Amino acid sequence: MPSALTGANLANRDLIYLGVSGDGDSASIGLGQFAHSLRRGVNMVYIVENNGVYGLTKGQFSATSDRGSKSKKGALNTDAAIDMVMLAMELGATYVARGFSGDKTQLVPLIKGAIVHHGSAFIDCISPCVAFNNHVGSTKGFDYVREHNEAVNRLDVMMPREPITADYAPGEVEEVTQHDGSVLRLRKLHAEYDVHDRIAAMNYLQERKAAGEIVTGVLHVDPDPEDLHAHLDTVETPFNKLAESDLCPGVEALEKFNSAHR
Repeated sequence: MPSALTGANLANRDLIYLGVSGDGDSASIGLGQFAHSLRRGVNMVYIVENNGVYGLTKGQFSATSDRGSKSKKGALNTDAAIDMVMLAMELGATYVARGFSGDKTQLVPLIKGAIVHHGSAFIDCISPCVAFNNHVGSTKGFDYVREHNEAVNRLDVMMPREPITADYAPGEVEEVTQHDGSVLRLRKLHAEYDVHDRIAAMNYLQERKAAGEIVTGVLHVDPDPEDLHAHLDTVETPFNKLAESDLCPGVEALEKFNSAHR
C-alpha cells in the first residue's frame, strides 16, 4: 500500500490519500515501506488495523503482539512487540495518534484530524479480532483495551468558517490551524502531556506502557509540517494534466539536465 500510494501522491497532489493496512503487513513484510513513507513525509493518512494476530491464517501472533500475551489456544508470546506508534514518532511522522475501534467517538475525529493534516499522518487503530484475539490473556481484546485505556486528549475538527469572536475566559483547549484553514481543537485531559514535544511524548508513552496502560488520542502533532512535494520541489500540476511541451521540453533542456549530473 505505501509504495502505490506514494507514487499516486507524487503524480497528483490534489487528492486525499488514505491508506489502510494491517499490523501483519505494516509491522512485518511491509515494515520497510511503512518506514520510508513516514520518514519521507508523504502527505497521507496511514491507518493500521492493529489486532495482534494473523486473522486470515488462524490466529498466529503478529509482530505487534505484546510479550506475555496469550493466543486463543493458550500459547504464550515470548517475542518483543513492535510498537507502531513509537516507531512512527521516531521516523518523523508529523501527526501520530492511537485509537480504538470500540470507541468511535474518539476515533472518527482522529481520522478527520489526520485527513486535514498536511504531512505524514499515522493512526494506530487497535481493532480486536473477534475470532482469534478477544479472549482472557489477550492485550488487544475489547475488554482489555477498555479497562486499560488512558486517553490523553480529545479532538474536535473545525472546518473553515467565517471567524466568530467572543470574550470569555480560556479553558484547557489548544487550537492548531492547518494549511487549509481548518483547526484541530485539542481538549487536554492530562495537563502534563504536550503533543508538540516529541521526546516528552515518547517518554510518557513508555511510562504508561510500563504501567500496563494503552495511551490513546492525538499523541504528537507538528503544527508546521512539510510533505514530500516540498522536499523534492515537484511540479504542482497533476501529471495527467501536463501538456506535451511540459513533458518533452526539448533537446536544450535535456542537455542542461544531463550536464548538471556530469
